[in-house]
Amino acid sequence: MSLRDDAREIQGELALLRRALHREPEIGLHLPRTQEKVLAALDGLPLEITTGTTLSSVTAVLRGGAATSGPVVLLRGDMDALPVTERTGVEFSSRIDGAMHACGHDLHTAGLVGAARLLADRRELLAGDVVFMFQPGEEGWDGAGHMIEEGVLEAAGRRADAAYGLHVTSSSYPTGVFTSRPGPLMAASAGLHVRVLGAGGHGSRPHDALDPIQTACEMVTALQTMVTRRFDVFDPVVITVGTFHAGTKRNIIPDEAVFEATIRTFSTEAAERAAEVSVRLCQDIATAHGLTAEADFSPEYPLTVNDTIEHIFLADTVRETFGEEYFDPMPDPITGSEDFSRVLAQVPGAFAFLGANTTGDPKTAPTNHSPIATFDDKVLTDAATLLAELAVRRIERAPVTP
Repeated sequence: MSLRDDAREIQGELALLRRALHREPEIGLHLPRTQEKVLAALDGLPLEITTGTTLSSVTAVLRGGAATSGPVVLLRGDMDALPVTERTGVEFSSRIDGAMHACGHDLHTAGLVGAARLLADRRELLAGDVVFMFQPGEEGWDGAGHMIEEGVLEAAGRRADAAYGLHVTSSSYPTGVFTSRPGPLMAASAGLHVRVLGAGGHGSRPHDALDPIQTACEMVTALQTMVTRRFDVFDPVVITVGTFHAGTKRNIIPDEAVFEATIRTFSTEAAERAAEVSVRLCQDIATAHGLTAEADFSPEYPLTVNDTIEHIFLADTVRETFGEEYFDPMPDPITGSEDFSRVLAQVPGAFAFLGANTTGDPKTAPTNHSPIATFDDKVLTDAATLLAELAVRRIERAPVTP
């Protein structure tokens, strides 16, 4: 039987695992219940398993039986959820208040377990090793960075030769369709944190106070103007202010206002310029109004870049495994960011997206991170199949050291 046929045989078990993970989502670097479920799902497989010391990661190494020093392929699945209150109404909805697998990481985890099972059944035929990277903390916690520090790239005893990952999407692409592109795939991300310090007073007498709200609002607007006037339109920058906090009552001018923005860029030059001009802009606006501003630019995830050769290999594998119509080339990078970028910065590899839409029309479906986003269990077969196929074919492609 083919890998795809074998994946179909375990589809039901993978769906049960995915739904169990969905019911108990965990946020950040410490996911004890999630880690426990993953370890239980891997129990009995011929894997060398280690867990993280600073985070609830699981690293599993499958030793190929056909060689002792062949190539090493790393496959990654992230496990963490988001601080979102679920409103999907599905039978297996989150039971944890304020937490939801709104980005599909429960499918990533179950799909990687599926790949481990498929490859374990073929261990004796593998002329190389496979590392399964079950990662917490992708959603802003730099879990990949922590796992790299703890040695995941050398988990097999030598550096991985190739690395692959998948991300499901509840919208944009039909169910079962993969997409990716060579080169830049996802933006670099950074955070802008601004605290505007004024002088509080009565709302009826603004001239006797220094209003931080008005000044902070001007900064929010000016940041958008900055993008259109200080950056090349062909090297795009996206700035979104996601939080704004100030005041306690409508007739009180507060002492301070605080806001935070996410900044997305597609080049080192744009990122460095954004760091410089965004901070200076906020400080100068505050000065112009007689206030002060504490502005801090914090780099987060770097640009996600697919190796061109590995991208072609991934796309060819999808077409040969599922059919030509199941790979839709991505024309442009997307402004989301991803900490798998840290892996791809050190190991040649590729990252792809997989449509998991449940509504019938991916163009109008709720997007990832929405409290009503839903994902189709059926793609677990596809995710497990592709990850396993990539490992098998990549090992076969590389020369084996006797």
